Amino acid sequence: MTIKEIAELAGVSRATVSRYLNDGYVSEEKRKILKKVIEENSYVPSTQAQTLRTKRTGTIGVIIPRVNSEAIGGMIDGISDSIAESGYRLMLANTANNEKNEIKYLRAFNENFVDGVILIGTIITGEHKRLVSGMNVPVVVLAQKVEGVSCVYHDDFNSVKDLTARMLKKTDRIGYIGVTERDKAAGLSRKNGYKTALGSKGIKYDDKYIVKSDFSIEGGYKACNELIEKAPDVRGIICATDNIAVGAVKLLKDRGIAIPDRIMVAGVGGNIFGEMIEPSLTTVGYYYDACGLEAGRLLVDMIKGKTKARREIKMGYEIIVRNSALI
Repeated sequence: MTIKEIAELAGVSRATVSRYLNDGYVSEEKRKILKKVIEENSYVPSTQAQTLRTKRTGTIGVIIPRVNSEAIGGMIDGISDSIAESGYRLMLANTANNEKNEIKYLRAFNENFVDGVILIGTIITGEHKRLVSGMNVPVVVLAQKVEGVSCVYHDDFNSVKDLTARMLKKTDRIGYIGVTERDKAAGLSRKNGYKTALGSKGIKYDDKYIVKSDFSIEGGYKACNELIEKAPDVRGIICATDNIAVGAVKLLKDRGIAIPDRIMVAGVGGNIFGEMIEPSLTTVGYYYDACGLEAGRLLVDMIKGKTKARREIKMGYEIIVRNSALI
């Protein structure tokens, strides 16, 4: 069936059908008639024809660092829900935690058929910033704060600051297992939150209580062992992620160290695994679905020209107290 046939059945012009299909102005009366005719005849518009006509593809590209992450999954769910409301499709590009792949996909999306891009960021380099600023389509960065770019991000600094402050009410010997500070959110901002909480209580920052891990449970296990060897007097451990904290809990249990009586442990992220382990994990909960919803809606508004100003949206958090640290 063609647009001409739809127009004849509905008793309207082909131009009216075209405006209806491309979300242009059509009176409510004619809109109802067209909707009925299209549904009754199971008419599906040609995607290629629409793309050539409107220069829009109805597709949004989303660049993700990995697929095996509860946080990433939550953000994708939120993005999917928000863009579906506006009739867009999702195209995922998994970089496998390789920043060079992020650059590759940014370039590919800039040259091919997407209407906008969401980058779930980890390590944002100068090349990322140059590419994003020169993109032909709108871009929103998710989970990182990037100057000069529209972004939606977690309150990494204050969440860890508050978590540390609560643990400081129980002990002043708190260790920290962090990640690379090239990751400005999970690495730098969270560590700075820990340091600031110590400083507010007049406690000197001491490298003896600091170790680094990768983002894995195995990395957290090894880092926790390193920490308690370096600082055997430690009484609490803040971990930059829940995966690291789960590894730390396993190490302490394997070494027969009582949690939380001897050493308290807390993580960041609200990972479901933290609720299932024993003892259950005290953590900072982030609103991943809501974060994705905000990013998707912001990008759609940018595509449709409803907002041209750069926007930064900082999301909230909650401290979830469980048995690993009764704070």
